Parts: sequence; C-alpha cells; structure tokens
Amino acid sequence: MTERQLLPVAILISGTGRTLRDLLKAVDARRIPIDVRLVIGSTPNASGLQYAEFMGIPCEVIERRDFASLEEYSAAILRRCQEVGAEYIIMAGFAMRLEITPEYQNRVIGSHPALAPAFCGQGYFGRRVHAAVLEHGVKVTGCTVFFLDQEYNNGPVIVQKAVPVEPDDTVEKLESRVLPLETEALIEALQLLADRRIVVQGRRVRILPPETPQTSSPA
Repeated sequence: MTERQLLPVAILISGTGRTLRDLLKAVDARRIPIDVRLVIGSTPNASGLQYAEFMGIPCEVIERRDFASLEEYSAAILRRCQEVGAEYIIMAGFAMRLEITPEYQNRVIGSHPALAPAFCGQGYFGRRVHAAVLEHGVKVTGCTVFFLDQEYNNGPVIVQKAVPVEPDDTVEKLESRVLPLETEALIEALQLLADRRIVVQGRRVRILPPETPQTSSPA
C-alpha cells in the first residue's frame, strides 16, 4: 500500500485515547489505510495526546473556553483539520459538540455504543447508554458509526453491528462486549471510505460493491 493511497484524517479526543490507540494499532497491522495528520485534544489533560506524540503524530489542544461561541470553536478545529489536509475527521471519544461546516459535511465520523436511533441524543453517552439498554429490557444492542450532523448521534449511518443482551448482563459486561465491536465498526467504515465505496444519498448511506470503486470521494 503506497502513501498515495492513504486516507488523510484528523482525530479528535478528550480522554485516554483508547479509540486512537486501537486505530493506530490497526494502521500498524495494515488493516486500515489512513494517514493521521493531526490529533486535537479538547483539553491538555487528555492523556491520549501523550500517546499520539510518542507515536510521532502532531498534536494540538483547542479548548472551548478560548472561544466566545460554539460556532467559533468549531470553525477553529475544522480550519486546522483543513490546513493539514485531513479529508475526514474522526471523533474518537471527543466530548465536545461541533457545528459542522459545509466543507466537512459527511466527512466527520462518530460512533455510538447503541443501535441508532435507539438510546441516542443529549445525555446518552458511555455507560449511561448501556444502563438505559438494560433498564428498557431490549434483547439486542450494539454500536453505530455515522456521519455527524448538527444533532446528537443523528447523521447518516455508515456501519452498525449488533450483540444480544444476555439475561445476566450488567452495565460492565455489556460494555465489555460493545467496546471492541465499536472499534471494529469504525475500522470497517474507514476501510470503506478509503476504498471510495460510500455514497451518501440524503440520510441513507449506499455502500458500493468492491469492483466499482469511486475515483473521487462521494461522501
């Protein structure tokens, strides 16, 4: 796989960078053809930044408190991603909301530990999602990878993966099964994007067969 074929991305984090680490391991294993141009942390306390620096990836911190509005904050982040040539942006445990500019419509990728549109929206994150799944008594849950829009966990769905909810599940048990699935779904989505096999049609994502890749990014 040549450098020319790598998909240039930026990754946004707020914490330990677990997803970032998983993605970089997948890159090392040649599972996903991405070139991580920049890692942006929402706080200098995001320990994942140290790992990214250790791996030789440029890192920056852009804090919400330094901007008068969400619009200005979002524009600053997206502008830096554009300046480094990132074609896509991956929200890897990024705890801040972003307003998506037209340049990055259907180019900002997020994941959610449930099958959207179930258990989505403001307030549904982390273990709160799994607790809600158990409280509602649903039989199947999973994860969703999607393109971000201006609402919480609402954009076009790229990949979903499901797991059964077992009778003796706890929040911790359920989380332990969904987390690795979420990583696999994100890797699958990035593979599809790198192969130019994704076309967004309104709220629907069409996945092209392998033999008919697009020559330019359709998303």
